[in-house]
Amino acid sequence: MSSVKIITTSDGSHSLFNEELNETYHSVHGAVQESNHVFIQSGLHYFIDAFKPKTIFILEIGFGTGLNALLTIKAAQQLPSLTFNYTTLEAFPLDEEVWSQLNYADDLKLKDEFHSLHSVLWEVDNRILPNFQFQKQHIKLQEVIFRPSSFDIIFFDAFAPNKQPELWEIDALKKVTEALNTNGVFVTYCAKGQLKRDLKSLGLIVQTIPGPPGKKEMVRAIKSFLG
Repeated sequence: MSSVKIITTSDGSHSLFNEELNETYHSVHGAVQESNHVFIQSGLHYFIDAFKPKTIFILEIGFGTGLNALLTIKAAQQLPSLTFNYTTLEAFPLDEEVWSQLNYADDLKLKDEFHSLHSVLWEVDNRILPNFQFQKQHIKLQEVIFRPSSFDIIFFDAFAPNKQPELWEIDALKKVTEALNTNGVFVTYCAKGQLKRDLKSLGLIVQTIPGPPGKKEMVRAIKSFLG
């Protein structure tokens, strides 16, 4: 993928700049700290602390560099009694010459796991850790079919609404939120008013919470049994 270039963000971790979209994959203020704040702390750990599950099913929209999945693996190592099932979608996978140069694996001491995330077969279940099962799907969100109520958490990490508007339209949001279990959590870095209105219209309880460094707000939404 010649249209992407590796950049170094403010916390020292890499991200990518997509020249065609004129957009970075992560915050320039820090890729790892953004992913940790938005998806791991505000999504994963929020759900675990609130509901004390024994098994957790995660759907990620936008595998990208693999950073969110890698940080979830780190969490799985620290929580060996919890079983993780992680499904991720990616329509435009990175070439090995790009992902192999990213510095997450060395910094997090997860080199083998990072390589596995990118190199395992698509469309099949892969066991990366004893308690971490992983499947990546090479497909667009518009084309995938989910079983209703099959995920506990959605990491919604598509490019920004002004760059990939089709992924933020009500039909796309309806598709992914219908795949959430009761008490399931939808989490994203975006805090646009239209997103919040659409999620509310779909029956979710929408929370505007503090964002990562460099971003004032983000959104977490919970699928209430009343929704």
